[in-house]
Amino acid sequence: MPLALALLTCAGPALAQEWPTKPVRVIVPFPPGGGTDTVARPLTAKLSQLAGQQFNIDNRGGAGGTIGAAMAAKSPADGYTVLLAPVHLAVAVAAYKNLPYELEKDLVPVTTVAVFPDVLVAATRVPAKTLPELIAYARANAGKINCGSAGNGTTRHLSCEMFNSAAGIKAQHVPYKGTGPATTALLGGEIDYIFEALGSAAQHIRNGKLQAIAVTSAKRSASFPDIPTAGESGLPGFEVTSWYGLWLPAGTPPAVVQRLHALVNKAFEDREMRELWFKLGAEAGGATPDAFAAFVRTEVQKWGKVVREAGVTID
Repeated sequence: MPLALALLTCAGPALAQEWPTKPVRVIVPFPPGGGTDTVARPLTAKLSQLAGQQFNIDNRGGAGGTIGAAMAAKSPADGYTVLLAPVHLAVAVAAYKNLPYELEKDLVPVTTVAVFPDVLVAATRVPAKTLPELIAYARANAGKINCGSAGNGTTRHLSCEMFNSAAGIKAQHVPYKGTGPATTALLGGEIDYIFEALGSAAQHIRNGKLQAIAVTSAKRSASFPDIPTAGESGLPGFEVTSWYGLWLPAGTPPAVVQRLHALVNKAFEDREMRELWFKLGAEAGGATPDAFAAFVRTEVQKWGKVVREAGVTID
């Protein structure tokens, strides 16, 4: 074996054990207070504890998550910049005409960190407690009702369009710069309803500040068993879930990718972490890098079809 190759072979395990030796920046491509933030904060706290180095969140919102993703893609491939991002990245591949990065080429998938059912939540001023009542209200107020989202080209935006089509209504789409600002607008009664990850809406549902109309998963959430599915409420086949994952810049040493994956799995061995994810209505992550990469490819294909059917294009 050539000396250089032998040195690289030996260095891999050593690098994995040593990393991280300094703080790690975790880019969250949405503003504070949204679904991604809800996942990122407890996870980075646990990773900091396990690794003995701080995992510091850097919120970089805008353009449906693509600004932060581009920043991560262009960062040094040394393991000290991590991207924690949601399903919106899979949507952006088809929705944006000129992305400043290539998802599969410029970013390395590490693992999933959470999978949530989405939930349709309405402002308390909206006189509807069920999905049929909301649809009837929307039809009676055609042109006046609106659906907020985390931004143009996000899954939340597409859920609004899909709901319009499935329910035969015409709600106006109102984009925000992330789920956090959209939720704030909903709490203030500025908009009528939004689709968001169950985890980010959980607290507001429990304290009665938002009305949970339906979850958009195939079955009810074990954490919120009283919320019916969209399917059982009259819209069979209307299914949307949210997922969140970790990426590293392309070229990051494989040993670091494996080390980060191992740390995430270790985090979910913690009972408090598992209980927190259950309270949020989420399934814990931990998929292997190869499995996550394959999953992302299927999501890109799925959402690409939805984007084309909805006619959504963003410059």
